[in-house]
Amino acid sequence: MYAMKYMNKQKCIERDEVRNVFRELQIMQGLEHPFLVNLWYSFQDEEDMFMVVDLLLGGDLRYHLQQNVHFNEGTVKLYICELALSLDYLQRYHIIHRDIKPDNILLDEHGHVHITDFNIATIVKGSEKASSMAGTKPYMAPEVFQAFMDGGPGYSYPVDWWSLGITAYELLRGWRPYEIHSATPIDEILNMFKIEKVHYSSTWCKGMIALLKKLLTKDAECRLSSLADIQSSPYLADVNWDAVLEKSVTPGFVPNKGRLNCDPTFELEEMILESKPLHKKKKRLAKNKSKDGAKETCPLNVHLQQCLETVRKEFIIFNREKLRRQQDQSGQTSSTESRASLQSHGKLQDGRNNNLLGHGCTRGCSSYRIPSQGQAHGAHWLRMST
Repeated sequence: MYAMKYMNKQKCIERDEVRNVFRELQIMQGLEHPFLVNLWYSFQDEEDMFMVVDLLLGGDLRYHLQQNVHFNEGTVKLYICELALSLDYLQRYHIIHRDIKPDNILLDEHGHVHITDFNIATIVKGSEKASSMAGTKPYMAPEVFQAFMDGGPGYSYPVDWWSLGITAYELLRGWRPYEIHSATPIDEILNMFKIEKVHYSSTWCKGMIALLKKLLTKDAECRLSSLADIQSSPYLADVNWDAVLEKSVTPGFVPNKGRLNCDPTFELEEMILESKPLHKKKKRLAKNKSKDGAKETCPLNVHLQQCLETVRKEFIIFNREKLRRQQDQSGQTSSTESRASLQSHGKLQDGRNNNLLGHGCTRGCSSYRIPSQGQAHGAHWLRMST
């Protein structure tokens, strides 16, 4: 069983989000890890771009927080370990996720965590720093705001570990350590970091508090920001990391298999409001082909057609099973091949336009815009079986 995400090309162009889709595809095709939502296939037709990924039936952590699930320390401790392994993996591939939060952490049916949504991730090499404003405000590290406000030195991998700390705190307590919302001005946020102290529950064990304090250190240089840092924590001294990676440690919270584990309202709204539903695609495409080309003479439509044609040419088609077969035949390793693909398809440099439609679309319809929330390109999801 897989999940399929489909995104309308025209809407992506109109919303300036083609770059986000291509970025996510390019990054995900080079990754495979037990605690990520892995990409299996990507393909396209005239209207839509499709991504087929792991199906996770346990819902996201935001949903369970909204259902007032109490996550005990043992559960959160395992989440921290599993997420630390995935962040370490991303770091080895020079990737900053930039949007770690409960909404982007899905549970499988056994209760293990998986990071999703790479549409605002970025790649940095060596001592490079990212500088653009990206993420979801309540989970963004102080140095991200600082770089935006005063053009500071930028930021790197530690921002994801700060987000991990905020997320772990929220899971334990039910609310975040700082009262930050999407509308909170940046200068207020920076002032909050300067004057406010994080309050830790007296019911938490000292080891957990010490770990959270090190993850929520405002100075990125002093923050825990690697797997080695996390493993050196006395609180995690008893962790069998090999067992964690093999998913042989049983999570303290297992989603109810008899429930949907998501808000059905969203599914219902999509069925009612979606203007181009997938199940009517064949009939719709046939009707479009039968129309005369009168509308094609409109400059806007000519421009749109240029953009759509460029998206068609630049779209990354991917088949992980085919790639594995080729690697088995040639004796290549999966990580070597996929990493080469990730590097050769063009650099993803933070703070640059990297306009993939630039050569075919003179009106700049694909300039890269960073959204502040997940599901940035209005994607729709379907469950599918093999």
